[in-house]
Amino acid sequence: MVGIPAASRDKRLLVLGAGPAQLGLLRAARERSLFVIALDRDPAAPGFEFADRRAVVSSEDEPAIGMLAAAEELDGVIAPGIDWPVAIAARLAARLGLSHPLSPETAALTVSKLRQRERLAEHGVPQPEWRVVTEAPDDLAVPLVVKPPDRQGQKGLTLVREREHLQGAVETAVGASRTSAALVEELVEGPEVTVNAFSTGGHFHPLAVNDRVTATGEAAFGVALAHVWPSEHDVEGAVEVARAAAMALGIEDGPTYTQVVLGPEGPKVMELAARVGGGHDAELCLAAVGVDLNGLALAAALGEPVEVPNPKPKGGACVRFLVAPTGTLESVEGMDEALALEGIVDARVYRRPGWAFTPLRRGADRAGFVLATGSSRDDALSKADRAAELIRFETADAEALVP
Repeated sequence: MVGIPAASRDKRLLVLGAGPAQLGLLRAARERSLFVIALDRDPAAPGFEFADRRAVVSSEDEPAIGMLAAAEELDGVIAPGIDWPVAIAARLAARLGLSHPLSPETAALTVSKLRQRERLAEHGVPQPEWRVVTEAPDDLAVPLVVKPPDRQGQKGLTLVREREHLQGAVETAVGASRTSAALVEELVEGPEVTVNAFSTGGHFHPLAVNDRVTATGEAAFGVALAHVWPSEHDVEGAVEVARAAAMALGIEDGPTYTQVVLGPEGPKVMELAARVGGGHDAELCLAAVGVDLNGLALAAALGEPVEVPNPKPKGGACVRFLVAPTGTLESVEGMDEALALEGIVDARVYRRPGWAFTPLRRGADRAGFVLATGSSRDDALSKADRAAELIRFETADAEALVP
C-alpha cells in the first residue's frame, strides 16, 4: 500500500469530476491530507463531500476549468474514472507547467476511440474489425456494435442484431458524437475482462485482471453489473494485448484500464483508458492484491516518485453494482446491516432522495455498489450478493429489493 509522503501533505490537487466514478480517488486524496479542489456539473455530486473546495463546472468545459485552475496554486491535476477530461487534464498541466504522467498528444490519442483504433491497427494489436461511418454500411454482416468515437459510459451505444435497425443505431451514435461520426464494429463474442495496470518509465505493470460481468439484454448492452477477481479465465493473453495497446498508444507512465474480450480467435482489445477505472476498480485492486492504485495515480499526478509494489493476491474480491427500481427515490434502508456483514469492505448508494431512477441503460443509471472480499471469488460474490439483498430502495413509483 502506498503511504503518505510528507511532500504530498497539503499539496493542492484539482480533480475533474466528483461523481460515482471519482469517489475512490477523492477519498484517497482526503486520506493523504491533500487540499482537493473538485468540480462537477452536478451540484449534488457525491464526491464533493471529500473536497475542500467545490466548483459546479462541467468536467468537459475546458475554458471554465482553465479559468478555475488559473485562480488556484495547483500542484497537480487529475481526471479519474472518465475519458474525455483525461486530455483536458494533460493540456492543463502542460499550460501550467505541472508534472503529469501523460503528454497532451498521448492523452488526446487515448480519449478518441477512432484514433485508438487507427493506432492499434498500425501496430498490429488485436482488436475488432471496425469502420468509421456517417451512414449505415450495406456490406457488413450483423451483429454489429455501433458507438460514437468520442463518448463513454454506453452513451450512444447500440448492439444491432437486425439489419433494419442499423441506420437508426448509426444516427443515434452520430447524434451523440462530438465529430458527427459513428464507429461500426464487429461483435466479438466471449467473456470480458479488464486489465488494471500502471506504467513507469515505459514498463507495464499488470496488477489485477477482473472478470467484467455485464447486463443481459440489448437495452443495457455493455453495462457492468460486477467486477470479479480473480478471473476464472486464462488471462495471460489479455495482459499481453493490454501491454501491446499501451505501448502502441505511447503510454509510458500512469494508470491504464483496458477492456479485453476473450474471443474465439484470441484476446482482442475493446478499448484502453489512460486512467483508473470508473467502477471502483482501484479500490478492488487494493482489496484483491494489496496495491493502492489510487495512491499510485495521485503520486503520478503530483510528480512524486512512483514505485509499483508486487501484487500480493488475497483470495477473492468483487465490486457488485446496485440497481434501483424505477421511480423517484424516497429512502434507502438496510445499508448499516449490509456494511456489518463479514467480508464487506465498503458499500454506498450514489443518489439522495429526490433522484429519479430510470431503467438501466448506461453505467450512470447504476444506483450504488458493494465491495466484498472472501476466501475465493465465489465466496466474495456470495457475500456481495447477500449485502445487496439487504439494501432496499424505496421509490415513489415502485418498492423492490435490489436485484
